[in-house]
Amino acid sequence: MPNIKSAKKRVKVTAVKHDSNIGPKGAMKTAVKKARKDINQENLNLANKRIDKACNKGIITKNKAARLKSNLSKKLNETK
Repeated sequence: MPNIKSAKKRVKVTAVKHDSNIGPKGAMKTAVKKARKDINQENLNLANKRIDKACNKGIITKNKAARLKSNLSKKLNETK
């Protein structure tokens, strides 16, 4: 446990941010896994929406979001 006041505050702030990031990140991961397992336009749209939401909240970077969306789109185009 930290002794300095600012370090104590950082521990609290980090815990709150961690808790607020868990929901969107988990939803994104679940949607991506579902889309990879059973690729169709509906699953792709949902996964893209979740990826964009996580990117806008700063949970993942812009490049990772683009990479995930690109890989899912490639997979969908291969099945057509």
